[in-house]
Amino acid sequence: MLKLDDCKIANGDFVLRASLGIEVGASVAIIGPSGAGKSTLLEAIAGFRDLKSGRILWKGKNLTDLPPGKRPLAMLFQDGNTFPHLTADQNVALGVRPNGRLSRAEEARVQSALARVGLSGLGARKPSELSGGQQSRVALARILVQRRQVLLLDEPFAALGPALKAEMLDLVADLVAETETTLLMVSHDPGDARRIAGQTILVADDMARPPVATAQLFENPPAALRDYLG
Repeated sequence: MLKLDDCKIANGDFVLRASLGIEVGASVAIIGPSGAGKSTLLEAIAGFRDLKSGRILWKGKNLTDLPPGKRPLAMLFQDGNTFPHLTADQNVALGVRPNGRLSRAEEARVQSALARVGLSGLGARKPSELSGGQQSRVALARILVQRRQVLLLDEPFAALGPALKAEMLDLVADLVAETETTLLMVSHDPGDARRIAGQTILVADDMARPPVATAQLFENPPAALRDYLG
């Protein structure tokens, strides 16, 4: 279980409270108004933001003081998912080794990851030679080669059109199911949550609430969610 134990997370003068648990292998959406603290929550779990108090645990192990690279998770951000001066192969290789110098076995991992996201034969292309959807697939392949147990998505597909975003969400759903990866996904769109997340965390009123069944949450939304949805 990923557990946030009585956490207080500071972002400037803003403090977000979170006390919740997420089962291993669950797919969980994080939704709420702009500025409510969705990205702040994800950044704290990833280790990019310190806690004022509380603990973050994964399968009983305390992650609170571990740097991001030592945590069993990978994060896909909103922007800057690919490096324009590197090929797709080289972008993905960074997920294995920051210096990009791979063994033959590691090179095979890169090619396997590209194949799994539908980019076989395109490894020599730079991002400018790829479509927006293909660039998102490169970023996702870089996450796959890291072989982490938890995947954090901070709206990486928000700039894509509706059909392409749905395609990418379905690809993520297939990959996390195949690898039994725990998924946490920030989104402003209830449709994203309904599409791939069995549970949803509502972030509102300075609090990240424990996850509940996605269908149940949207069928009977609390006041904070009703105000957000309009």
